[in-house]
Amino acid sequence: MNLNTIKNQSFKTILQFSIPSIIAMVLTSLITVADGFFIGNYVGKEGLAAVNLGLPIVYLYIAVGLMISVGGVAIAGMLLGRADAEKAENVFNQTLCTTSVAVVLLSVLVWRCLDPVLHILQADAQVGGFFKDYYGIMLLELPVMVINASFGMFIRGEGKPQYFMQVNILNVMLNILLDYLFIRWFGWGVLGVAFASLIAALVTLVLILHFFFKKSEVYKFRKFVFSGEVLRDTLLNGSSEFVGEISLCISMFAYNFVILKNIGVDGITAFTIVGYIAYMFSMVIIGFGQGASPLISFTYGAKEYQLAISIRRITNMIVLASGAALLLLVSGGAGWYSGLFVKNEAVEHMVRSGVVIYAISFLFSGINTISSFYFTSIGKAKESAIISSARGIVILLICIFILPAFLGITGVWLVAPVTEVLTLFLSLFFIDREASTKGRATDLKV
Repeated sequence: MNLNTIKNQSFKTILQFSIPSIIAMVLTSLITVADGFFIGNYVGKEGLAAVNLGLPIVYLYIAVGLMISVGGVAIAGMLLGRADAEKAENVFNQTLCTTSVAVVLLSVLVWRCLDPVLHILQADAQVGGFFKDYYGIMLLELPVMVINASFGMFIRGEGKPQYFMQVNILNVMLNILLDYLFIRWFGWGVLGVAFASLIAALVTLVLILHFFFKKSEVYKFRKFVFSGEVLRDTLLNGSSEFVGEISLCISMFAYNFVILKNIGVDGITAFTIVGYIAYMFSMVIIGFGQGASPLISFTYGAKEYQLAISIRRITNMIVLASGAALLLLVSGGAGWYSGLFVKNEAVEHMVRSGVVIYAISFLFSGINTISSFYFTSIGKAKESAIISSARGIVILLICIFILPAFLGITGVWLVAPVTEVLTLFLSLFFIDREASTKGRATDLKV
């Protein structure tokens, strides 16, 4: 990274770092949407509901991976900003080793919990069967997915996000091709989707390993000296991302429990379909966050505090505009979108009426996400964790258990926008306080 280039061409540099990351994240989300398309059209609404019931498991893996990886990348980025490449490389190796051990152990733990989860949710036999078939294989795929994502963060931190983007393009193409082959022609149902994901993830891992063995100029695989202090700082620095994803895990479980109890499988299916577009938008926002984070860490480590703040503000303006554009797009295309995944009038009606309400949250979620990334990137994990926990646990759970109880399915769709608006006030409070600590006017600019 070049400090003068970042300073003189901030907007361009943010896009250069973010666009490959966004493409990678959107491609990742396209895999999920493609899986949903094939399951909905060739298995049915029960298959979609089964996959959605297990999303808390996916978020649990992402939570563990992000806590270790984002924390490690932030520390390594600041070390590079201080021209300490040797320590940065040691952090890289320790982070990857820690991530790998953690997700493998997690698979062993989750495997033993599949039946208790189904019992708590009181899913019927058909949905439960699809659930166990799908996640029985995904417990092999999810560790590989997390390790790939961790590698990708360091590739971006090295300043070569284009390579990871290219690898992800291949991953998506292979995954969708195998989805079509295994479901449409072999008739493997949800098992076909799971096997497609596993094979594509393994191919991606091979290509990423090739990069670090042959092409990386900053990070190399070496014997490292384990540091308890680095591990502590890594976990603390990535704690907000962990809280954010764990909150998604908890909230998704609560969503599923409330919807399944009060509305049934049709409600879960409708929520799953609306969730696809929300998931894709969140991937765009996370892509901007991941693109801006190494720039913020680097400039902050170089004591260019005003530049780090400027990067945050520019990124926030971009995600706000993106949210507004998607809201307009969803408002005009709700009818078409509702029939894309299933042919069921009750489900389609729920989606048509709900997706526009839910999409209002896109106006605010970007700023909240970038604010959390910003505080993590400058080593202020406490503020980031508070934003994430308030947004994803405290406020969200209150809304989940109150709004649907009074407003039914409409209350389900209102949970997200109400949560994001309330969280925005908290984000602005911390931004204003950070401004005052740097001796600037507290003008509440995001």
